[in-house]
Amino acid sequence: MGKTGRRPGTSTTRQEIVAAAAGSFSSNGYDGTSLRQVAADAGVDPALVRRFFGNKDQLFSAVVAEVFQPDRTVVTLLDGPRSSLGRRLLRYVFDLLGDVDSPGPLLGVIRSAATNEHAASQVREFLAADLLVKLVRALGMDHPDLRATLTASQLVGLAIARYAVRAEALVMADPDELADWIAPTLQRYLTGRAPKRST
Repeated sequence: MGKTGRRPGTSTTRQEIVAAAAGSFSSNGYDGTSLRQVAADAGVDPALVRRFFGNKDQLFSAVVAEVFQPDRTVVTLLDGPRSSLGRRLLRYVFDLLGDVDSPGPLLGVIRSAATNEHAASQVREFLAADLLVKLVRALGMDHPDLRATLTASQLVGLAIARYAVRAEALVMADPDELADWIAPTLQRYLTGRAPKRST
């Protein structure tokens, strides 16, 4: 009976496949990632990846869910003074993005979203709808969808400009310095009064 030399599924195999996929999406983007390559990186048979996830779209969805973990993240972000929520959210995103020279999985997710509609829809769903809208609603704020989308646009723009485009001023700035500039804007989107429109 022949053997492929690759590991069968275990209790940790699913997590290892997701981690390998996150690395591939980060390095190769959505279109450059294949189930076969992810399987090779995880040290498993490609059939096992298909058994766990079905196809690349579902695998990407699993990576996005693992990166954002919206239910747990909302609880974590709400644990602290309301007045410093913007800074906590930004620190959370910086932690996901990692070091500028060694980015974490979030950058790969955002890069994939820029080039593939399924990836974009998944990022919109998890970042705006599942995470930030839940956060704003937990705060009891008005206009939750708009607040969440404005917040997401700020975070995604920062990620692209600092980590993908590598705008020099943003790359050179310390995360704490960037937080001093950006956190007040996030705070206003999350908890500030909605602007009144003149009639």
